[in-house]
Amino acid sequence: MSTGFDRRAFLKASAAGAALASCSRWSVEPSFDLVIRGGTIVDGSGGRTYAADLGLRGDVIAAIGALPRSAGREALDATGLCVAPGFVDIHSHSDRELLNVPSADSRVLQGYTCEITGNCGGSAAPRKADVAKSKPALSVEQYFADVERARPAIHHALLVGHGTLRENAIGEIDRRTTPEELAAMTRELEQALDEGAVGLSSGLEYVPGIYTPPEELQALAKTVARRGRLYASHMRNEDVRLFEAVDEALELARATGARTQVSHLKCAGRGNWWKQAGALERIEKARAGGLDVLADAYPYTAYSTTLTVLFPSWAREGGNAELAKRLADPALRAKLRIEVAERVAEEPGGYELIQIASKLAGANAPFSGKTIADLAAAKACEAIDALLDLVLAEHGTASYIGHAMSVENVAKVLAHPLVMVGSDGYVQARTPPAGESSNPHPRSFGTAARVLGEYCRDRKALDLASAVKKLAAMPAERAQLARRGRIERGFHADLVLFDFARVQDETTFTDPRRPPTGIEFVLVDGEVVVRRGALTEARPGKVLRA
Repeated sequence: MSTGFDRRAFLKASAAGAALASCSRWSVEPSFDLVIRGGTIVDGSGGRTYAADLGLRGDVIAAIGALPRSAGREALDATGLCVAPGFVDIHSHSDRELLNVPSADSRVLQGYTCEITGNCGGSAAPRKADVAKSKPALSVEQYFADVERARPAIHHALLVGHGTLRENAIGEIDRRTTPEELAAMTRELEQALDEGAVGLSSGLEYVPGIYTPPEELQALAKTVARRGRLYASHMRNEDVRLFEAVDEALELARATGARTQVSHLKCAGRGNWWKQAGALERIEKARAGGLDVLADAYPYTAYSTTLTVLFPSWAREGGNAELAKRLADPALRAKLRIEVAERVAEEPGGYELIQIASKLAGANAPFSGKTIADLAAAKACEAIDALLDLVLAEHGTASYIGHAMSVENVAKVLAHPLVMVGSDGYVQARTPPAGESSNPHPRSFGTAARVLGEYCRDRKALDLASAVKKLAAMPAERAQLARRGRIERGFHADLVLFDFARVQDETTFTDPRRPPTGIEFVLVDGEVVVRRGALTEARPGKVLRA
């Protein structure tokens, strides 16, 4: 006897009823705080892009897919835009400036939602007390508390600078550390890692890192390796002795097991450009042999650093005050004329390639943004004397932009699967302080947009999915930032929405503070910090401890 019960019809009707009830519930009680609707998802995996909505609940991505119109308390229309994970800058120098510019204009306006600072061997903490300068000691934990009080718009993680540790221990002198001094540096490093630092950085072209034997670095790197943290190296050389410098970094990784990052990989100086492929091949072979080594790079054919990097190590011992004394000594100045001129000939290759980036004072003020060749012509002197006089007048603090790399090499490095993007920039205000006339490197405002616009869309050096992976997922994974750098359910809602057809860096070497075009929205932990290309007042950034 038939019961009249149709199981298939019942299940179908039940499913329809459940869906209707679900839609009804959404219309009364939205399930998400914000729905991002109609965008193209570039999820950071390096794989395909796809159309989907995102449902955010608090600071978390709660749903990905086709969501009902009434699903969110608020909606953001992403039609025509790419929706990507917020960019993570693996190589930043914002650890001091972030306290002065917590709105992080130059970073969030180009889509960065997190920075890894303390690179190139110098970090804001730990700091030894300096009575003469009225500076108290500062631990990493105290520094993090300062950052949290500043309420930045961007997330912040810190590497401990090896140069900072060495200066705390023995100052800016050229000698090996004693076993007791190295033990003190190790204890300071251990404390910094305990307090949440994500690793150690070195700056082997700078004082005091330049005086460090490989054995000292390896001893500290063993501590980092034991904790599973990152070692990032500004190598000892990036031009004539590039191969030797790469080999030193790889030997450290081999001897210690430390996860090693080659910072801002480049080959500077026209005569050295042929070495770029060989440097990449060395890293490839090391990786294939089991070493955990990767690199980062920025999308510019110029670098920026201090003019003193062109001076020999003996002249820089003791810091800028001692350098000034040597420049004032006729015999030592004569020696420096020869050695610095030889260095400039090697790299960057000429005084016309050395653009002054600092805000100059006095009679030199009109030459901010000009080249050393321009300065020499105006003063009717030899270019080497113009350079030495400038360093002396600025007490060793003058910085420059060196136009020394090839665009072909930059494209090759950026496209390499073992290389991620790092800006080597720092937080800057959109409107500079009154009277500011310096010309910093445009990478601080332009890096991410330049990768997406020029090298991805225009030059086609890499595809969009790969570019986003290098800007977000790879650096987040490298710094071990939990649930960041990808668009996945349960990941933090750090997001950037951009128009791939229009995205472009607008900075130049003479006007470096212009924000990019095409970066429409930026969200940090679910809060909108950039809306239609303009800053909001939201500052939801956090300190990200290891």
